[in-house]
Amino acid sequence: MRYEAPSTLENAVALLAGESGSAHVLAGGTDLLVGMKSGFTEPDLIVDIKRIDGMHTVTQEDGGWRIGAAVPGIQLGEHDGVKADWPGVVEALELIGSTQIQGRATMAGNLCNASPAADSVPAMVAADATVRIAGPNGSRDIPVIEVATGPGQTSLAKGEIVESIFLPARPVRSGDAYLRFIPRTEMDIAVVGCGVSLTLDEGGTCTAACVALGAVAATVLLVEDAARVLIGTAVDDAALDALAAACSAAAKPIDDKRGTVAFRKKVSGVLARRAAKIALERAKG
Repeated sequence: MRYEAPSTLENAVALLAGESGSAHVLAGGTDLLVGMKSGFTEPDLIVDIKRIDGMHTVTQEDGGWRIGAAVPGIQLGEHDGVKADWPGVVEALELIGSTQIQGRATMAGNLCNASPAADSVPAMVAADATVRIAGPNGSRDIPVIEVATGPGQTSLAKGEIVESIFLPARPVRSGDAYLRFIPRTEMDIAVVGCGVSLTLDEGGTCTAACVALGAVAATVLLVEDAARVLIGTAVDDAALDALAAACSAAAKPIDDKRGTVAFRKKVSGVLARRAAKIALERAKG
């Protein structure tokens, strides 16, 4: 196994593109190192991106926030600007692991691990976040929801690497929230997760909404029917009931020891309703 720690993004891309065997990116390492320790992952090459300029920075851009791929959860949790604009995204990231894990785990790593139960991903999808990917043919920006293609699988081509995540400018009178259900009180994997964002006009009517579910399908679900029933309403009880029904109907979970299909579908609606109410209160200020 080779370990490389390039100082430029171009060198990192070249290393990944030139490796004929199994190549892995090391940002926080909270998934990669555990996989190596347990014998599930045996890389031929590890490319550590932490020495590359920009990977650790959070900067304002077009009214939003550009977040480097190696920014750990604890750094975002202490960033007043990102927390003020997208509290649901930050809260979702802070649910990942313990305090020690938060010191290393990254949002980009949580995304690229491509777990259906990743906590930060539904929140990012609800926030309409995008990902900047660098590769042998230059860089490209894609929506967060297009990264994972299945459990442990991504749309990144050989030699490509996530450079940063972009959270757009928060519209006025907008709010977001993320909630999950887990069997334990903390440090567990979501049985169901739900991210919601919405925008109100001056009269309190919902003009835009986005709803995303995690852990109830092979990838995060963007539930357009759920968003549609909120738009044009005051997000009252009738709209919230319709939202819950749409999320329960959209969920496509499996039966396992952590929850049945029926339970997960029910919880999808319950969490969506609760998250929407939090997002509504935040939109109202």
